[in-house]
Amino acid sequence: MLTITQALVDQIVAHARQDHPDEACGVIAGPEGTGRPERFIPMLNAAMSPTFYEFDSGDLLKLYREMDDRDEEPVVVYHSHTSTEAHPSRTDINLASEPNAHYVLVSTADTDGLGDFQFRSFRIVDGVVTEEEVTVVEAY
Repeated sequence: MLTITQALVDQIVAHARQDHPDEACGVIAGPEGTGRPERFIPMLNAAMSPTFYEFDSGDLLKLYREMDDRDEEPVVVYHSHTSTEAHPSRTDINLASEPNAHYVLVSTADTDGLGDFQFRSFRIVDGVVTEEEVTVVEAY
């Protein structure tokens, strides 16, 4: 289960809307070993594509060094889908490289009248996708 603050959910959704029609992407870091997402880190979609996202390799290296210096780890890896539901694509599954991370997808598409967006979280380990419950809290 992913427990996340409303403020972080709002930031992810705002980033997805801002970058639409391209996919948005980023990371939420947290203290190592806690599983608690705390620090919102929006990233540039180097692919600048409405159907694919890619972290810039230089930005990603810098981020991992920074997290290492701060004793943090990627708790959430998020991106948006602009014309499909919030569910990992085959490409998303193949690129998932953080077995302890929550993979959050936000869809900014009009998906069956479910509202302005969908917000879902998944665990992706060795190609196996498992949707998980999301609990939104005001604070930890």
